[in-house]
Amino acid sequence: MEWHASGTREVLSALKSGEQGLSRADAAARLLRHGPNSIAIKKEISPLAIFLNQFRSLLVMLLLLAACVSLVLSIVNPEDAEIADALLIFAIVIANAFFGFFQEYKAERTMEELTKMAAPRATVIRDGKEVEIDASQVVPGDILLLGEGDKVAADARIIEAFSLYADESMLTGESAPVLKKNATLGLKTVLAERSNLAFMNSIITRGRGKAVVVETGLKTEMGKIAKEIADAPEKVTQFQVEIEDVGKKVSFITLGILAVIVATEFLMRTGDIFFIFITAVALGVAAIPEGLPAVVTLSLSIATNRMLQQKSLMRRLSTVQDLGSVNVICTDKTGTLTENVMTVRKMVLGGRAYDVSGTGTDIIGNIIPAAPKEDMGKLLRCAVLCNDAHQVGDGEKVFKGDPTEIAVLVPAYKAGMDVDDVRRRFRRVSEISFSAERKMMSTVNKDDGDGEYVFVKGAPEVVLSKCTHILSDGKERKLTLQDADDAAKHNVMLASHALRVLGFAYKKGPKSHDEKDVEGGLVFLGLMGMIDPPRPGVREAVEDCRSAGIRVIMVTGDNPHTAAAVGKELGFAGRAVTGGELDGLTDERISELVERVDIYARTSPKHKVMLLRALQRNGHVVCMTGDGVNDAAAIKNSDVGVAMGIRGTEVTKQASDMVVLDDNFISIRDAVSEGRGTFDNLRKFVAYLLGANIAEVLIIFLATIFSLGISSKIAIQLLWINLVTDGLPALALGVDPPAKNIMHRRPRKKGERVVNAPTLRFLVAIGLSATIAILAVYAHMLSLGDVVLAQTVLFTTFVLLEMLTVYVVRWKYGSQLFSNKWVHISIASSLILQFVVTYSPLNSFFGIVPLGIGEVEEIAAGMAIYLVLLFTFLKVEGIVWKRKA
Repeated sequence: MEWHASGTREVLSALKSGEQGLSRADAAARLLRHGPNSIAIKKEISPLAIFLNQFRSLLVMLLLLAACVSLVLSIVNPEDAEIADALLIFAIVIANAFFGFFQEYKAERTMEELTKMAAPRATVIRDGKEVEIDASQVVPGDILLLGEGDKVAADARIIEAFSLYADESMLTGESAPVLKKNATLGLKTVLAERSNLAFMNSIITRGRGKAVVVETGLKTEMGKIAKEIADAPEKVTQFQVEIEDVGKKVSFITLGILAVIVATEFLMRTGDIFFIFITAVALGVAAIPEGLPAVVTLSLSIATNRMLQQKSLMRRLSTVQDLGSVNVICTDKTGTLTENVMTVRKMVLGGRAYDVSGTGTDIIGNIIPAAPKEDMGKLLRCAVLCNDAHQVGDGEKVFKGDPTEIAVLVPAYKAGMDVDDVRRRFRRVSEISFSAERKMMSTVNKDDGDGEYVFVKGAPEVVLSKCTHILSDGKERKLTLQDADDAAKHNVMLASHALRVLGFAYKKGPKSHDEKDVEGGLVFLGLMGMIDPPRPGVREAVEDCRSAGIRVIMVTGDNPHTAAAVGKELGFAGRAVTGGELDGLTDERISELVERVDIYARTSPKHKVMLLRALQRNGHVVCMTGDGVNDAAAIKNSDVGVAMGIRGTEVTKQASDMVVLDDNFISIRDAVSEGRGTFDNLRKFVAYLLGANIAEVLIIFLATIFSLGISSKIAIQLLWINLVTDGLPALALGVDPPAKNIMHRRPRKKGERVVNAPTLRFLVAIGLSATIAILAVYAHMLSLGDVVLAQTVLFTTFVLLEMLTVYVVRWKYGSQLFSNKWVHISIASSLILQFVVTYSPLNSFFGIVPLGIGEVEEIAAGMAIYLVLLFTFLKVEGIVWKRKA
């Protein structure tokens, strides 16, 4: 049934309800039939499922296999103690699983607290009596009682309304409250214009009324969108693709290298199959970056914790990195770029315009320049008395009431007026309510010492038509045609700046309280122009995004004049294109349009999806932000979906990848910075770890081919090197803070991998430089005749060179030397462990001996050779690629 196109009696009859509401028994039966009035858009994930999901990575499975092999070898050949490596691998895998589990579980639990669905309570009529029930217990046919400040519990047909206004910005994007009335509308009336329906989760801003519930739960307008989002498949992020790609490549390369080494060892030795196998396994463990899953998760966890402190909650860990590749942000206007609070910006009295500073409901501000005290006092007094908005709360007070009335009340506080005293002095004795037909509101207030006064506010042209006089310089005089013309011109001027304008008037002593006597012969006081202003700091955040190569596009359901005015304040250029204009364009034309237009107004959910698809067709990585249900579909399908935590609806939050807890665009900018920094850290880790692993494999391979006397303890030495270099230092790299210039770089190209061409060249340069330097030192030490001492130098040079590489990698990616204390702590820890192994009785276990000053000098020389070679490689590479470019 089309509820908006049906009469009240027809609706009540279809729902088998009436003015007395439902009986308790009937309501209970309907609850069983229709189910709870809730939006179940999220499948429950058990903690066990979250934990087991951590083991699905290919790398993790390879690590478990390597650990099992090492464990078997420790049983077969206990003296080589491979059990230590097996336990190490198991520990890393389990730690990685717990890292991921606790972070994801924490995120899910936090989301449950953040996203409270629907109204917690609702007032209905049951058995003819007014009762308050849980909103989840509301059923079709219930009679809802609606009052100022209520959140509508379900979709309902209005059956009675008295100056009833609802804020539906969460559904339609319109910032102005919508008048609700009992009327039968046309069948083709669009959703945003169905004034006889109240929608789930909309807020009653003014008036009172009754409505019969027509739809609950997933059948509401919010529920329909929620179901569509829930049915959509989970997207695979770019980051997940990249990590899987790195894992596969490393695994294939490792298997190939191991096959070559095993074949070489077998052909060049006397058939010592066990030695060949244990060496191959050790090299395999060294070559496979088993720290990768741990560092990835740790880096993401640290980043998400930093972001949480900056008011951004990541619902998916991998999205931290995906933010770094975003090059377009599509953002809603209302509540995201703006305050979602109407604010008076201009006042006109005595034929002169005045600016009002401050934003939102903040009572700190000024009226500039200083206005005549008498004129300003009477205008503000009118705004206070012809007004139902008020402050509530015992501690930090907040405003309650219609957004427009709150807006015109705030300037009185800014001017230092004692609002409560004025209202006590001028008691309201009568009123004529605002209506869409009259376009004005009037009150009669009595001052016991000075009689009755009339105070009026409304549409300027209507108020002016009721005036015969004007207040100027504290005196009332006859309203001339020139006065009326000046007021009309000021009205047009304010409206041209997308301000909503109200006119104010008053008079003393009405003959009666009839409408004709009250609203005739008024004295015109002036005008107030208001707008939903940009949030503080948003312009700067938008500029920061642009300097980082990220284009910001405004997509709003508001009218084009308001959108363009707000856009101008935020630095957006050009006119606003409406959703109606988009409807007449082909996909090709829209794809062209999105590359040059930054403001879109009067859009519906389908228009947001159209714009998103056009941008994605053009190769952009798109972040969609918003707070209303109308944003949810596009957020779900975007590359990175961002919901607002305060104003955001349940549907939007569940569709998102990230929730901005303070609704501040600055938090999105900070999240992008963290995303870019996290991706840098992954590249640092990969370059460091794979570069070092290349050196380890090449050195063992070349030493085997040229019979340079590899130690029989080489397997346990490799595992030790793997522990002290791939452990804490590598993890510390993963938590580096973002580089200072991170937001002055262009976004990473879509499809670009972690190991791109520059990263591959860098890690190869590390591997080759280290291989040449270490082999040079090792060959020189062998020439001196002490094989064990040479093997000790080889073993120690491996460790020290990789510690040095940590600092080289950080330098390459722009990290400041002392920006990460954990790097220095981890390297100090590794060096201490290496010192203990070298100079304690444990050295016999590793087949090494203590080193003297001469050997230390040899190692220092090797490190110098490494740096010279590496920087030479980087210099040559830079020249070659600069010429190619």
